[in-house]
Amino acid sequence: MPAGKPARPAKAKSCPICGKPATPESHPFCSERCRDVDLNRWLSGSYAIPAAPADDDED
Repeated sequence: MPAGKPARPAKAKSCPICGKPATPESHPFCSERCRDVDLNRWLSGSYAIPAAPADDDED
């Protein structure tokens, strides 16, 4: 660590669903409800990882 710069304490992360402080039991969420909301969004296709279309021109 460079001299002269004080160490900053780790900032508490907020829940990505509702913005409340995360709890250790449900990290990175604040509750089991927010964990379930996030899981439902993944399973229903609300979240998607962008990808380039595959080239199927292999003759």
